[in-house]
Amino acid sequence: MAMVQISLSLANALLGGGTSTTSSGDAVSALAALKAAQAPGAEARGVAQEKKDPVTITALKQFDAALAKARDVKAALQDPRVLAVLLPALGLADQAEFPGLVQKALLADPKDPNGLLANLGSRFSDAAATLNLREKGLAGLKDPAIASRLKDAYLQYQYQKGLDDRNAGLSDALYFLKNAPGETDVFGILGNAVLRRVVTGALGLPSQIAVQPVETQARAITSRLKLEDLQDPKKLQQLAQRYVMAQAGSGTATGTGSILSLLR
Repeated sequence: MAMVQISLSLANALLGGGTSTTSSGDAVSALAALKAAQAPGAEARGVAQEKKDPVTITALKQFDAALAKARDVKAALQDPRVLAVLLPALGLADQAEFPGLVQKALLADPKDPNGLLANLGSRFSDAAATLNLREKGLAGLKDPAIASRLKDAYLQYQYQKGLDDRNAGLSDALYFLKNAPGETDVFGILGNAVLRRVVTGALGLPSQIAVQPVETQARAITSRLKLEDLQDPKKLQQLAQRYVMAQAGSGTATGTGSILSLLR
């Protein structure tokens, strides 16, 4: 037990953190899990294994069957078998309870500055722009290339969900490591649900900060983080490590981040 406590102290010292409320075993396990998930070939092996999962195989077969049977794009977007694959693939798994809103959003005009998508955030607007169902209709979902990419994104979602089941926040951390270097503006971070979770979690900011004006939230982040640090692989890794350690302590599963990059 003493060796584990020393490991945690070392981790905190290396990450520049203070006293942690995270249990030592959870923190060390979270760091080890993040390292294992970043190992060369880890994701490819995980996705390959997911392709063999009977539940996943059934979901993808039902997705194909539902698309083949759909009479139009609205009918497809009302079919639970389509949504079961489509929403996770688009990073919208948390919207499963709002199929009506999802349908309206995916058929909305992403170029309309005063339209529905302008008030829903980047996840919906990115999904609508990527699929372009407003113009393509059902053909946009049935396009072999798009359908294949949706399935690939769903497989990755299932793989990442499995990681989160074992270590809360792991998929968020992996998404952050991949996508944070592209953000040079604090409001871009605040507008991305996953980047926001990781950055605020890593910096120890309370979740209640979300009710404050966005300018106040931005100042809270920039007073603790230099945005250029997101371009430094070492500092980026430290932020991801702090986040998974914090999640290990809270035991809160945060969900999988958007994986629209697979569709682009």
